[in-house]
Amino acid sequence: MLRMSRDPKTSAPRLTFAIPAAAAAGTISVVGDFNDWVPGVHVLRRRSNGTLSTAVLVRPGTTLRFRYLGENGHWFDEPDADYIDSDGSVVTVKS
Repeated sequence: MLRMSRDPKTSAPRLTFAIPAAAAAGTISVVGDFNDWVPGVHVLRRRSNGTLSTAVLVRPGTTLRFRYLGENGHWFDEPDADYIDSDGSVVTVKS
């Protein structure tokens, strides 16, 4: 699940990445254009609502490509992305 909101301190757009906690075991990172595809920078954390999530600040009008990386090199995509191609999930941040 993807959710757009505003950062309470800066009012910058914030994109939250969330998956059901039962969907994957072990450590999950979201990697993409916003973190130079470096695993471990944005690790999904367990939340009390039964999800794993993390958020990143983004610029309006930006198109982001990303994927989730799980244990043992397991890559998977976000079904709520604007679209998915052979290189991953893609979402455009509205202005």
